[in-house]
Amino acid sequence: MQKVKIGIVGGTGYTGVELLRLLANHPQAEVCVITSRSEAGQRVADMFPNLRGHYDLAFSEPNMENLKACDLVFFATPHGVAMSQTPELIAAGVRVIDLAADFRLTDLAVWEKWYDMKHTCPEVMSEVVYGLPEVFREQIKQAKVIANPGCYPTAVQLGFQPLLAAGLVDTGFLVADGKSGVSGAGRGAKVGSLSAEVSESFKAYGVSGHRHAPEIAEGLTRMTQGQPVNLTFVPHLVPMIRGIEATLYAKLTLPKTQAELQALFEDCYRDEPFVDVMPAGSLPDTKMVKGSNMCRMAVYVPAGGDTVVVTSVIDNLVKGAAGQAIQNMNIMFALPERMGLEQVALLP
Repeated sequence: MQKVKIGIVGGTGYTGVELLRLLANHPQAEVCVITSRSEAGQRVADMFPNLRGHYDLAFSEPNMENLKACDLVFFATPHGVAMSQTPELIAAGVRVIDLAADFRLTDLAVWEKWYDMKHTCPEVMSEVVYGLPEVFREQIKQAKVIANPGCYPTAVQLGFQPLLAAGLVDTGFLVADGKSGVSGAGRGAKVGSLSAEVSESFKAYGVSGHRHAPEIAEGLTRMTQGQPVNLTFVPHLVPMIRGIEATLYAKLTLPKTQAELQALFEDCYRDEPFVDVMPAGSLPDTKMVKGSNMCRMAVYVPAGGDTVVVTSVIDNLVKGAAGQAIQNMNIMFALPERMGLEQVALLP
């Protein structure tokens, strides 16, 4: 089987180096090009010593002809970069996976509001598939462009999906309480990301509005076959490097026991390689998924009431970014979905 020739645009951030780490052990992946304007000429293994012995590549200036020679290009770049280059790449037969948000929202007016820039290639949106494999696996197989989901949206959508698909909860009252490690803010130097700023502290942010809220709401609306949802989403920053925990709340419209909801979730995700519905009474924590592509979750009906609570955990850099992107790559190129992604979570 011929290897997939891969280009990575923007390989110096956390998601870029995570792509490199995971692809280093992927038997059917060949990273041919990795670009960075600021680090052009520097060897990858010199910048990231954990990759010594795995890559004999240097960062290069972005060059469209080099990227057109690839089968697939990952964009691990700030918002706005992928949309400027994707039309030319797909015209050349190259498939694209964008780890930023350029293609995540179908309503481009909403996208422009939240990302404060003009969307430059609306004509490409008809070729885009939202890359949540547990929902869109069949569409991903033939996709030219994948909008890789955000980290919070992945944890939240997977947690709500069984309830919404079964029509069991009031879509007018959904609450997602999310917590993320500081790597979610990216590798750039920011005062708010300094150890002295985040250590021994815990805070909410984006309470009045967060870019991931419209992405989550749009995804949940797809799960309800177009019925609008009213979502309250509040993210929090916690003093750790990796990990997302999302605690989700919804009101049941039909009485359901703990056992019935446990069976519903287990049946929904029975055949999913990267979703683990844990036994009743479990409390998933971020260590259970650190460094892995797993989403682990548990479902509760506290005190037998009418509120259902789901707790969902992922590694924001793996299932929330680079790992899910490789999962999408595997599906696109008819490779085993687990290939290159069978890492066991790190403990401690």
